Amino acid sequence: MKIEPKIQSKIEYCRRCILIDCKANTRAYHRLTEGERNQVYALKKAGLTQCAIADQICVNKSTISREIKRNTGLRGYRPKQAHRLACARQSQIPRIRILDAIWTGIEKMIREDWSPEQISGHLKDIGEPSVSAEWIYQHIYADKRSGGDL
Repeated sequence: MKIEPKIQSKIEYCRRCILIDCKANTRAYHRLTEGERNQVYALKKAGLTQCAIADQICVNKSTISREIKRNTGLRGYRPKQAHRLACARQSQIPRIRILDAIWTGIEKMIREDWSPEQISGHLKDIGEPSVSAEWIYQHIYADKRSGGDL
């Protein structure tokens, strides 16, 4: 298979940049960067499989599969469009789920000596937005650190 010179230079660049041992340098979950999307495009254009692309940029093969599936349009996979779509999806994630009124009720229950597990279960039973016991513990610890009385 003949590879265009421009694509070949991108592949060579990718190989020079990715000279690390992926297994020794694994990292926690992260979103693909724009540069990694460009690498996916160049390697895909060069005919590499999704597994080979994943090995080259040190991510799981399912990450590459999802990336290509989510971001392939009528004209194929395009990294700039993929990055724009990913940023748009990220901005749609709601940031504040629990209203201050609910936290006030939770704090009242804490002061009445309810455990976080009891509070979490009670909120589920009455149909309020679910708040995990761990989240309540984190709220208590944050309050203590800031000099609160919970």
